[in-house]
Formats: sequence, structure tokens, C-alpha cells
Amino acid sequence: MSSDFSGNDTENVDSPCIGICSSLFDDVCKGCGRTIMEVSNWVAMSPDEKKSVWRRITLEGTSMRFTNSKN
Repeated sequence: MSSDFSGNDTENVDSPCIGICSSLFDDVCKGCGRTIMEVSNWVAMSPDEKKSVWRRITLEGTSMRFTNSKN
């Protein structure tokens, strides 16, 4: 599976993390767009919960994950 949300029904949904974390200082990570709770609970989330997070951050499109790829 790629590092982006593909919509596939799999047990393992890849993390949106791009290794540029600001979740220690910000309510929403500037790198991936997840909240601190989403980052800290990612490994315990169900595939559907992870897909929901992917959908939200993709629609928002404001994190570095998305803005850097538009350049």
C-alpha cells in the first residue's frame, strides 16, 4: 500500500506521518494534519478510524504533506 489513503479495505492503513512533527507544540501537526490525539492513538485505531482521519486531512489539504506536493 502506498503512503497515501487509497480507499482500499485493508487491515493496515499507512500513517500520514511525513517525519516533520509539530504535535508537541501545536494542536494539529503541521506535517501530517492530525490532531495530537490522532497521532498518539494511531496504532490503536481501527482501519475505519484511520481512513476517516485520512479523508479529513486530505479534504483539508493544509498540512505540509499536501502543500509541499503542490509545488
